[in-house]
Parts: sequence; structure tokens; C-alpha cells
Amino acid sequence: MNIKKVHIKTWGCQMNVYDSQRMADVLAPLGYAETAEIADADVVILNTCHIREKATEKVFSEIGRMRVHKRAKEKSGGKMAFAVAGCVAQAEGEEILRRDKDVNMVIGSQAYHQLPEMIANWESANGKSRVINTDFPVEPKFDFMPAAQAARGISAYVAVQEGCDKFCSFCVVPYTRGAEYSRPAADIIAEVKNQIAHGAREVNLLGQNVNAWHGAGTDGKTWDLGTLMFHLAELDGLDRIRYVTSHPNDMHDMLYRAHAEIPQLMPYLHLPIQNGSDKILAAMNRKHTQDSYRRIIDRMRDVRPDMAFSSDFIVGFPGETDADHRATMDIVEYVGYAAAYSFKYSRRPGTPAAKAGKQVAENIKDARLQELQKKLYADQTAFNAAKLGLTFPVLFESRGRMDGQLQGKSAWLQTVNVIAPERLLGQIMDVKITTATQNSLTGEIVTIAPQSQPSIHAA
Repeated sequence: MNIKKVHIKTWGCQMNVYDSQRMADVLAPLGYAETAEIADADVVILNTCHIREKATEKVFSEIGRMRVHKRAKEKSGGKMAFAVAGCVAQAEGEEILRRDKDVNMVIGSQAYHQLPEMIANWESANGKSRVINTDFPVEPKFDFMPAAQAARGISAYVAVQEGCDKFCSFCVVPYTRGAEYSRPAADIIAEVKNQIAHGAREVNLLGQNVNAWHGAGTDGKTWDLGTLMFHLAELDGLDRIRYVTSHPNDMHDMLYRAHAEIPQLMPYLHLPIQNGSDKILAAMNRKHTQDSYRRIIDRMRDVRPDMAFSSDFIVGFPGETDADHRATMDIVEYVGYAAAYSFKYSRRPGTPAAKAGKQVAENIKDARLQELQKKLYADQTAFNAAKLGLTFPVLFESRGRMDGQLQGKSAWLQTVNVIAPERLLGQIMDVKITTATQNSLTGEIVTIAPQSQPSIHAA
């Protein structure tokens, strides 16, 4: 088989990272191998994110930078396809084709399993075809995906849920990803087993609202995410389980129980609140309050005292006052986040909030964001500093930046750097922490034999 090359550039969330991996998998039977070099590629796929401001313009800018490689390929007698995939493609597909004649394919977030047919048509048309596919098929795309074609590393991603029914007033996800869909448990378990066979020791379960997963169980009953966790924990070779992103309204009893009883389930929860003001939360259509969020935090810490939390925040939402901003600062103070993502509100076309009055001035947004981030960064630094002198298990996933250095993750998702032999890649080792910064830890290995599982309360 003639080996062709595909270059995939990914923006956005971990679901996009997973989607890019699966696009590479679905193209492998056509003879396409991944390449990190754009100049070597026959097909270039931009897997896009529509969450941030000016997302569409960033796509056109990237295409402009890549165009020189396309022209060079054509001068040498070859051809190169530009494909735009993901959420920007889903939302702005017709505009992308209209504005840039070098784009050959636009593939929505629910259609990438149809990439082989689209690329085959492009090849048969000698590189002249232009096509858009942003349909929401009746059949789930997961039903048409092959098993993973290559090892995806020590820590693997597996999508279990996709789409969103929440319709937050600032968010485009329900329009670009569609309604909530939960994959059957048997399919998820099979994919996790396949990732373990390819060398994974940790799995990250993904979904726009991952804790809303309620799929068909292997016993004929409907399972929730907590129940799925218990079954995954029985798989030989799976040492760590994580999940992202959760919605406060989808927390459930079995999930709390899973955190209390499953040693493989890591003590880290990304639980976006977005804002601390009940007034703003209502305007966002979040359907939870600061008090209900605090009760989730308290209950999780009751069942798992070493639990760490991260969150997302939006400042300057339409109508936000100084008092609303203080409420956000209050919840940050209450929780003490290990990490967080924070942004200024930006209008997303087609969302209710984009049409709202009382837009907050940019200079006020800037000041509030700076105050918030100063506190969040200080809390992250303090969380890491609290690990100084402690010894706990670290899963080594990759080589570090320095010669002889390995990089791994703590149970709390902290990056940990250690001088260690390369043979320890993929192993879980006890590490004593000697240095802590805002973004990472450094330590020394204190055991020789690798551990099979982390302790249930490693702190």
C-alpha cells in the first residue's frame, strides 16, 4: 500500500484531541500515516474549536500560513488537501468554503467517520473536489469507527458521552456537538481494553457533560457513570481512571461512592461553576446556585478528603456588577482550586447572551480577570507547595525536557519531573517532592520496584 501522509492540527478541548486521534485511526486503512511536518502532508486537517472569540478568523489565518506548503507541493507535481473539521466547521462551514478556495473539505464534529469517503472522492477528482458535510447523522459516528490503530501513550482518552442538552446562554456546544449521547458500556469497555493492550495504564473518560453519561449496561440495565467506573476498575492493567468535563447538575450518588471506594479513580474533579453570583448563574442558564455547588464540594471532600478541584470561570458576563464579581471571588476563596481556566466573556454568534444588553466594558473585564487570575494562580502555587516533602505515586508518561528526565502525573494531575532511567516510562513509582512551582513539581524516586496501583488516599 502506498503510504500517504496526514497532518492534523488540534485546537480546544480534550474531546478534540480524542477526535483528532480517531480521524487518524479512520484514515489508516486508506494508507495515511500521521506526520508532524506540514510540508510532507498530502492531507492537512485543522480540527477547530469554536469556544473562543474570533475562532473562524484564526482558522483562515492558519490556512494562510500553510498555503506556501500547498503551493510548493503543487509545483512539484503533487497535491495537498486542506480540510477544516470540528466545531468551527460545524458552525461556519458554508462561510469557510465561500471565503477560501483552497479548502477542499469541511467536516462537522459528527461526520469525521465519513472522512475516508470524502478523501477518496478528492483523490479520484485529482484534488479538484470541494465538499461540506456538517450533518448530524441518525447513526452515531462511534458505530463506524475502527479500533485504535496505534498506541496513544500511557494515558489514553476515550469518549463516553458527547453533546449537551444544557443550553447555557453563552455556549455554542449544543449547536456544534448536538444533543447528549451516551455510548453503550460494552463499546466503552472494549475500547478501554484495546487502549490497555496498546500500553495505556490510565484512561481519561471524556464528554461535554461526562457525568451525564447514562448508557446501556452489559447487564441490560441503564448504568450511570459511577457504575461504569466500578466495571472499568475490574480491568487488568488499568491503574488510573479520570473523567472530564462534569456539570454540577449531573453529580449522582454512585459517583460519590465510586470516589470513596475505587482506588484507581483519581482524587481530582474538574467541575466548572463559571461564576459565583446566583444572578449571573441564572442569566447563564446554569440551573445551579453557589450554595448547591458548595454542597457538592463539601460532600466530595467528605467521601474523599484529599480531593482536589479545578473549574472554569467567565468574568464580565452581561449584567455582571462589582457585587457579582465579589461572589465569584468568594467561591474561589471557599474551594481553594488546584487549577482553573478563566476568561473574559466574549459574544458567540447565535447564543442568547450575545444579544443581551448591559455588556460589560472591556477595561472592567480586564481588571476583574486580573484580580481573579491573581487569586487562582496563588491558590495553585499554594496547592503545589503543600506537596513539598511528601511522597506519593507518580505515573511516568513521557521524557522530560532535560536529558535523563522523565515526566509524569500525580494523582492530582500535577506535572512531576524526575531524573530517572527511561525504562521506567509507563511505570508508577513513589516520588518524594523536593521542589514546587506554580505549574509543576520536581522530585526523587524513593522506591525501585514499580507499583501496580496507587494508594487509595495518597496524601
